Amino acid sequence: MSMDFNLFMNDVVNQARQEIVSAGYKELKTSADVDEALTQKGTTLVMINSVCGCAGGVARPAAAFAVHYDKRPDHLVTVFAGQDKEATETARNYFTGYPPSSPSFALIKDGKICSMVERHQIEGFDPATVVSRLQKQFDEYCEEF
Repeated sequence: MSMDFNLFMNDVVNQARQEIVSAGYKELKTSADVDEALTQKGTTLVMINSVCGCAGGVARPAAAFAVHYDKRPDHLVTVFAGQDKEATETARNYFTGYPPSSPSFALIKDGKICSMVERHQIEGFDPATVVSRLQKQFDEYCEEF
């Protein structure tokens, strides 16, 4: 039973990773990857991925659709909470003033946190609502493409 469960969870994790990468986000799996990505010039949207239902049903679809907009971040990256623990912990060090939350989104500009969409703003909402929240942040902090 345990072996089957582990295989099932690997499938779930792999599918969750593939969904966000297919949407154009770069996976950050190490602390060095995170530091390099989050100190880039410009705006960076960080999607904190997870295997929970609200990640698959709301956050990842919102991540995919939100970036089809006049204003959007310069860089799209993701860390996977519960999987790539070191990378996630390093990313959360940039989210000053916000408690750990997954799934969630952080908007970073020139290495500094601008805003977040936290789990409580995702869970129980539909993807369109989360897309709207993200695009409001893009309007405020991002340049037009």
